[in-house]
Amino acid sequence: MKTKRNLMLMMFALMILFVTACEKDDDDVIAGDDPTELEVNNYLLVVTGQITTFDADGNVISGLTVGDALYGQDANYLKGESMAYQDNGDGTVTDLNTGLMWQQVPSSDDYTWQEAVDYCESLEFAGYDDWRMPSCKELYSISDFSSGWPYLNTTYFTLASGQVTKDEQYWSSNYYVGTTVEGGSKSAFGVNHVTGHIKAYSAEASGPVGGKYVRAVRGDAYGVNEFVDNGDETITDNSTGLMWMQEDNGEGLDWENALAYAENSEYAAYSDWRLPNVKELQSIVDYSYSPSAADASKVGPAIDNLFSCTPIVNEAGNDDYGYYWTGTSANFTSGEPYYYAWYVAFGMAVNGEGDDFHGAGGVRFDTKYEGGPLGEGGERYYNYFRLVRDVQ
Repeated sequence: MKTKRNLMLMMFALMILFVTACEKDDDDVIAGDDPTELEVNNYLLVVTGQITTFDADGNVISGLTVGDALYGQDANYLKGESMAYQDNGDGTVTDLNTGLMWQQVPSSDDYTWQEAVDYCESLEFAGYDDWRMPSCKELYSISDFSSGWPYLNTTYFTLASGQVTKDEQYWSSNYYVGTTVEGGSKSAFGVNHVTGHIKAYSAEASGPVGGKYVRAVRGDAYGVNEFVDNGDETITDNSTGLMWMQEDNGEGLDWENALAYAENSEYAAYSDWRLPNVKELQSIVDYSYSPSAADASKVGPAIDNLFSCTPIVNEAGNDDYGYYWTGTSANFTSGEPYYYAWYVAFGMAVNGEGDDFHGAGGVRFDTKYEGGPLGEGGERYYNYFRLVRDVQ
């Protein structure tokens, strides 16, 4: 009887210990102080999602093979890991490729840039308190170019406004070193997940008109380059596994001719060069440089100084650098033909007068040939390009 009683007491004590171990006070609920809880894969590039090829007028074409005109588009190569997400059921989404955890439903409030930083740093959500504002490269990693408008997988990510509107602009942590028309020396980059653009906005603008949304992220930094000069006029990024031409092509071409040039290039003993897709080209932007930077040490194209860019004089007569084609097509709005192609501005992303309007490092689109349908503002039909190939 005594043995049975002792056994019951031991079981009761074990139950108390188990319950005590499971209980947490308010301080213990927030378990996100250790970013190693997430395994972030730097810099594993994800596909754009574009699986269709288009002609120069934006119409869908199929059956392109090597040697055909317009071969070499994004959809002909489908480079990167297929998009894969996990809905964690607690208001967060984990990107199974990058390893980053995202806020699924962002705040519907409009913030200045600093307010957005403060919001993320003070956020306690889903049991974590190590949320932060994402970088441009992190935010762009979830952009989905499969159809556009929005450029986001809304099965997993909710739009802040709940509507497909051009105002779905999200702050990034990248403060602009240059000077823009709208924000002067106080501008910061953001990603528009409806139109697909990256541009610099006035960092101090607030309210429904000027303020922007923010989608918090957690995890170690993603999007950190590791460039190596190969000594043969090529640069390898060991983070992405891509090899780049150290120099650009040296002259502006329209999109079709840029594709043809890429497909027929032999350079540094390699013949498998191609036009990069928009995520690949954005991966080598260095947001710490701009031709309009106030700090003389930061004046230059928005790219690591291991690379060289052909200098130009822009529409305002200022020293500048060009736009660079990608193989990814774009439409101006939902339902329209894809008669545009995305470019990355390594020089100033200018307005029609040639002033720095969107910021060096901006991502926008141009019509594919001179005389093509126009969108907003002035267009450059002849852009530069920097070719890429796969190392691994």
